[in-house]
Amino acid sequence: MATSGFPATERACGFPAVHRTELQVLQVNLGYRCNQACRHCHVAAGPNRTESMDWETVQTVLDFLRRSRIQTLDLTGGAPEMHPHFRYLVSAARTLGVHVIDRCNLTILEEPGHQDLADFLARHRVEIVASLPCYLEDNVDRQRGRGVFRKSIAALRKLNHLGYGRGGELRLNLVFNPQGPVLPPPQAELEQAYKAHLRSRFGIVFDRLYTLTNVPIQRFAHALEREGRLQAYRDLLRENFDAANLEGLMCRTTLSVDWRGYVYDCDFNQMLGLPQGGRRRHLNDIDPAALTGRAVAVAGHCYACTAGQGSSCQGALKT
Repeated sequence: MATSGFPATERACGFPAVHRTELQVLQVNLGYRCNQACRHCHVAAGPNRTESMDWETVQTVLDFLRRSRIQTLDLTGGAPEMHPHFRYLVSAARTLGVHVIDRCNLTILEEPGHQDLADFLARHRVEIVASLPCYLEDNVDRQRGRGVFRKSIAALRKLNHLGYGRGGELRLNLVFNPQGPVLPPPQAELEQAYKAHLRSRFGIVFDRLYTLTNVPIQRFAHALEREGRLQAYRDLLRENFDAANLEGLMCRTTLSVDWRGYVYDCDFNQMLGLPQGGRRRHLNDIDPAALTGRAVAVAGHCYACTAGQGSSCQGALKT
């Protein structure tokens, strides 16, 4: 097996070498503050987190967009919309002609002080990737907190009213992740079930459903460890490894930036402190063209993205 270019401790998991192709997406984590504290959250976000990208680093992100040919800015958190410069960053990126994705938990659209957020997103033609881990109320509230499902439905209706999810320019995609340590069901079949239920029960429409595999790190890993199920889940992911998923891994075309401006191959590596290139570097020091061909930092958690149908920020790798 070819070496990954990283320390032996990172290669010991036996995961194959992965190399980057042309950079297409800049995924920026604006901070870990969130109005929710979901059980599966791999960044352990919550209302009491204080990490937040400063003004200088926001400008660094915009400078990087100007000097690169990246066409997509993918904003995440926490709840990225809670960042004080979120709207400025979106507006500035759109002025540069960059497509913006907002990874939205939906309930933020119903929070005091954010009631006009949906109108802002629609006005700037921001694509929304919204977390809705199930179409049944009990399951959602069990994973994300009491009342979350009801608020999510209200937010989706608001977005539909603005034109989101109707097959046009205003893209609305939902995200499913399993309730526990299991692989997601086939994405195409689940999408049809989501669409049928949400339309018939609530009159809600959306464009695509993305199924994501829960990665056993941070809050989710700690919960599994307490329950004595962590190793079994890791074994499940490894046993379902499919090499056909390697080509489509998001770490090959996406650069992840943390709230301080340091870069990683993906946001999972960001949470584990595995920097891009094997040493910590700031976005200021990155030449976008020089990333092509560089080795990706891999470890045992990478099996989550390659198990079964595969998993990425754009859903299953095989549909």
